[in-house]
Amino acid sequence: MSIHVHGIPNCATVKKARAWLAQHEVAVVFHDYKKTPITPEELIAWEATLGWETLLKKTGTTWRSLPDELKADLSRDKVLRLLHDHPNLIRRPITVLPDGRVLAGFIENEYLKAFQPKD
Repeated sequence: MSIHVHGIPNCATVKKARAWLAQHEVAVVFHDYKKTPITPEELIAWEATLGWETLLKKTGTTWRSLPDELKADLSRDKVLRLLHDHPNLIRRPITVLPDGRVLAGFIENEYLKAFQPKD
């Protein structure tokens, strides 16, 4: 099974993650979700593992540009709709490992733990 990295290629955090993976000789399949949109099923699976609070990126211009009524009274279903309609709101990258684990963002220590050789 493959390791799948989902994101936008020009995102600085995605670039860091991909460079780290290449440096550590981890082969991945990259999914540019500007070209191939994330499916509702993928979002539901990621949310089940990470929680919607982790998936939702509130630091970017997309979040700031949303009307206040869309940002108010957040719930799982509302956030999943927002993420589907505005993929720039998805924390990047999303890395899906063969064992089903899902990593959100690039935190080197988490990558070290996830990709260290198993004894």
